[in-house]
Amino acid sequence: MELLTIGAFARVSRLSPKALRLYDELALLRPARVDPGTGYRYYAVGQLGRARLVAWLRRLGMPLAEIRAVCALEPGEAAREIGAYWARVEAETAMRRDLAAFLVDQLTGTLDTSGREPMMMLELKHSARTDRGLVRPANQDTLYAGRRLLAVADGFGPAGLAASGAAVAALRYLDEAETLPLDGELGVLGALEDAVRAAGAAVADLAGGTEEDGTTLTALLWTGSRLALAHIGDSRAYLLRGGELYRITQDHRVSPQELLLSKALGGGVDPVPDLRLQEPLEGDRYLLCSDGLTEAVPDTRIRELLVAGSGPRELVAAALAAGAPDNVTCVVADMAVATG
Repeated sequence: MELLTIGAFARVSRLSPKALRLYDELALLRPARVDPGTGYRYYAVGQLGRARLVAWLRRLGMPLAEIRAVCALEPGEAAREIGAYWARVEAETAMRRDLAAFLVDQLTGTLDTSGREPMMMLELKHSARTDRGLVRPANQDTLYAGRRLLAVADGFGPAGLAASGAAVAALRYLDEAETLPLDGELGVLGALEDAVRAAGAAVADLAGGTEEDGTTLTALLWTGSRLALAHIGDSRAYLLRGGELYRITQDHRVSPQELLLSKALGGGVDPVPDLRLQEPLEGDRYLLCSDGLTEAVPDTRIRELLVAGSGPRELVAAALAAGAPDNVTCVVADMAVATG
């Protein structure tokens, strides 16, 4: 077997010796032989394919934990995982692009919200429903639907219900205060992010710093002219507009096929939620739901029900008809012209 020194292997693989030593320590790319006396690493020519794949995935910005998982797969499955990763990157980039455009408009004074009389005349009309489902012994979902705050949290672990309840409770002040504690629309996202971080701290305290208990959280906050969205985990938010259904959140999963979350509230990690602003139109329908709905009912069927004017009762019934292996929670909100 032809062996290359770490320096020679670094040159042909386009990975630095420092990177190769790190990947060895992480069990991502082990050398073919380590000299027992000097500790010097040697690599086989046959390892170049894996090394180049690692280098390319690093150039894509893929985290090392995900690279390790991809490298363990067969080529076809690895290709699907890479495609799924890039789809997540594009979705997150689109969210940041929208936010950047809004910030530029806000800071340059080109965004004028003072003349938006049609938006100020809209109001949220909503309904909500939650169900244990047909398999789970208890319902660990928590929902909230108030005059301007909508939220769905899906708890997990032995204290899942307490975790989801604590997360939603941390946001309720945004709905219960007489006025929102905000400074313009830039402040909406800041206040919502602060509330999510407070929710994360509450869940972490409850979980005692372990990763066993936690929760997802997806929330919409109505300012009277815009909707601010905060999201972490794999609960979802959808928008039905003009008969078309759009998913406006990205699942935070290790991979699309796994239920393991890459981000959630809990585990002692400071949460960094996805944030965005939505400019609503009359006739828009928003759906917030736990994955108990989306794992049981395909998006095509969800769209059919929403287009037909169905609400949470019918959506939950569809999940139950499909077996409902998980708790199911839905909040549907319609943007309608204010009547008073």
